[in-house]
Order: sequence, then structure tokens, then C-alpha cells
Amino acid sequence: MTATHTRTAEPAAPTDRKTTYREAMRDAMREALRTDERVFLMGEDVGRYGGCFGVSLGLLEEFGPERIRDAPLSESAFVGAGIGAALAGLRPIVEIMTVNFSLLALDQILNNAATLLHMSGGQLPVPIVIRMTTGAGRQLAAQHSHSLEGWYAHIPGLRVLAPATLTDARYMLAPALADPDPVLIFEHGSLYNVSGDLPADAGPVDIDHAAVRRPGTDVSLITYGGSLPKALAAADDLASGAISAEVVDLRTLRPLDDATIGDSVARTHRAVVVDEGWRTGSLAAEISARLTEQHFYDLDAPVERVCSAEVPMPYARRLEEAALPQVDGIVVAARRAVGEPAPTGADEAERRPATEGSG
Repeated sequence: MTATHTRTAEPAAPTDRKTTYREAMRDAMREALRTDERVFLMGEDVGRYGGCFGVSLGLLEEFGPERIRDAPLSESAFVGAGIGAALAGLRPIVEIMTVNFSLLALDQILNNAATLLHMSGGQLPVPIVIRMTTGAGRQLAAQHSHSLEGWYAHIPGLRVLAPATLTDARYMLAPALADPDPVLIFEHGSLYNVSGDLPADAGPVDIDHAAVRRPGTDVSLITYGGSLPKALAAADDLASGAISAEVVDLRTLRPLDDATIGDSVARTHRAVVVDEGWRTGSLAAEISARLTEQHFYDLDAPVERVCSAEVPMPYARRLEEAALPQVDGIVVAARRAVGEPAPTGADEAERRPATEGSG
């Protein structure tokens, strides 16, 4: 009698999944809510409306009003309530519509969330995650377009994250919720509609280190958040002119990953820092200072900075575009760093020295 063998089909390998930045953030919150009963979401319009930017759409129907809490229009009140919930052992995710409105809760964030662990001698950790939309480029004028990440990165006791990719949007939340310290997540408004393939093997992600998004040998483009796509586009442009640009995504703005930044500059010997914040007192200024302190002898040229013009953000589209860092300006700064002339026909605004305007 001849034996017969049935061949068992091997399970199909997981495939990449098409998603958007917005959906990735939503999936991250959904996973957190499902896996930890201590997690809840609170903020203005996060429930019935689905979030001002649609990030929490559908979560109220799935988890109910105890876990998805619509808050009154008082940032100080609901951020304070979130801090109290964290002190009581819960894991709140607090959404503030835009970074501008977070200033109404700055006392709670700075004087309470960031200081209680220290002032209590290590007895009162505040494991709260505060999410907020940041950045310009959407014609929302001066009161809804700030990039204040650098302000918050100035505060000891906070961890400040700026997810710029689909993978980081999807997987940064879990380690943020596991952190015993307060974590601020800045989501650039221009990224919500960005779509792409989320790798099947993505996650978990590291919130302690920057990431080299593109290797290069001639100049380091150092950036974060909504400026990452511009830096990558500038690197493509520079490559057409035989300039190899390395792109470093900071990802975590406090604490800054000095080692990854420094290693990149040690390879390329030139740096361009792209920061949507204002130049004066900016993250770009801090990074430039650290490079000068720690890598002075690695630098073959002064550190270039491409920042927003030091004006309230204009409403008119052309003026807003002129005020923000743009690809052409990054290319000009990189060419200046490597000692090459700007491309023929570059706008005069892009030829300005680093001490003027938006660089």
C-alpha cells in the first residue's frame, strides 16, 4: 500500500498595507485602547465629530463615551484633568487641536506635568501623552500655524516627539504611553493626507534615536516633522547635480540624539538644519550650537539654517509659501555649504545669506 502525503500550504507572508498618516495615528490609538483598559482619549471634538482633523473618527462608536471623552473648550481644564488621571494610574491621551491652543494649557504642561516627578522626589510620575497638530502651509493664518516644538523641547521633564513617516505615526504612540514621563507628540498638519505603504514588518519603533532616512556623503540635511518630505525632495534635486545629501530625521526633539546627528556630520563634514520654527532661539539654533561645541573640527563649512521668516504667518498662499522653508531654499543652502554656486535663475530670496529672513 503506497502512503500518500498531503502538503500543507504555508501561510502567506504579510504584505504591505496602503494607509495614510491620519489612519496610522488612528490605528495606533485603537490598538492602545484595545490592549490597555487604562488608556482613554480626551479633547475637543474627539468623539462625535471624530476629531478636528478626523484622526479619532469612529473611535467613539467603537469604545464608547467613557473611553472617548469630548471636553469643553478649556485647554487648561482638560489637560489638567488628564494630568490628574495620569497621577491616579490611568494612561490618558489628550488631544489639543493645534499647538497654538496649547499655550492656554502651558501652565499645566510646564508647571505641573513636567515638574511633579522632580518636585515629589520621584514619587509622582505623570505618564500622559499630549497630541497636537503643528505647522503651517494650509492657509490658516497666524493664529493657527505656529511651529512651537522648540518651545516645548526647551522644558526639562518632557519628551517631545515629531513623527514624520507612516511607520512613526503608527508605532510611536505605544512607547510614548509606556514612558513614565509626559510625552508631547507633534503631528504636522500637512502630513495627515500623506498616503503610502505601511511595511508589513514595521514597528515597534525607537523613540530615543534619530533616523537616517537617506544616506549621503557631501552634506547632512537635518530636519523633522513636516519638513522631512522637503528635505528628501531637496536631496533628490541635489543628486541630479552630483551632490550626495544625507537626510537625518530627528524624530525625538527632546532629548536630541546628539550621536546620530554628530555621526552624520562626521561623515559629510557639512550641515544644513531645516526647521519650520523661527530662526531666533530655535531648534535649528540649538543643533547648530551643539555641532559647533561637539564637532567643530569635523565641519568644513559653517552650519546653514533654513527656517521660517520671522513674521506672523501670512494667510495669502503665495506669502505663506514665501515665509516657509521650501525645497529650493534647502538646495541653495546645501550648495552654499559645499561651496557650489546657486542654480541659475534661483530667486533672490533663496540667495539671501543665512542671517536674513528664511535663509
